Amino acid sequence: MKINKLLEIIQDRKQKMPKDSYVASLFRLGEDKIVQKVGEEATEVVIAAKNKNKKRIISEVADLLFHLLILLVSSDITLSDIEKELENRN
Repeated sequence: MKINKLLEIIQDRKQKMPKDSYVASLFRLGEDKIVQKVGEEATEVVIAAKNKNKKRIISEVADLLFHLLILLVSSDITLSDIEKELENRN
């Protein structure tokens, strides 16, 4: 799935807050839960990388990226904001 498409879905879940949505459940639980999930996923990426398990690294990075996108939407930060920051560092 393209990142921009996933971002659209996350934004839609935040707006509509469907009962059966994992993403909406994180928004309902609040910023602390979202940040906790980002931390958990980041730790899992580190462990997978330490173990040099390529398949697991890919899976865990996908989970981390997904939860980072939820955090960005929750914080009203766009991918453009991140791109601008990266450009400023060049």
